[in-house]
Amino acid sequence: MEKLTLQEEEAMLAVWQIGKGFIKDFMDVLPEPKPPYTTLASTVKNLERKGYLVSERFANANRYSAKVKETEYKKRFMNGFVNNYFQSSYKELVAFFAKDKKISAEELKEIINLIENPEK
Repeated sequence: MEKLTLQEEEAMLAVWQIGKGFIKDFMDVLPEPKPPYTTLASTVKNLERKGYLVSERFANANRYSAKVKETEYKKRFMNGFVNNYFQSSYKELVAFFAKDKKISAEELKEIINLIENPEK
């Protein structure tokens, strides 16, 4: 799976949020400052070319939907991120945020609870 640019990731977040939609639909949910319509249209076309989106033709417009699920992308991205920056150790990742005070003791307890009770 090819890594996405920031612009492509923002477009994919809009697609995942909407589900199936047209360029205008995705534009409506993008945060400010919004890119020009033509820029978003080019980005969406690139995402289709890369295999992240599929399109259906409706009259003179294409309706796009995600071919890659958000959870699947997150898993691959996070695995690569942890492998590249934290020596494949999720413990190192959590320790990094704990040392930098980006995660609280309460949040760590919640994470431990999720690990110990994955069904809940």
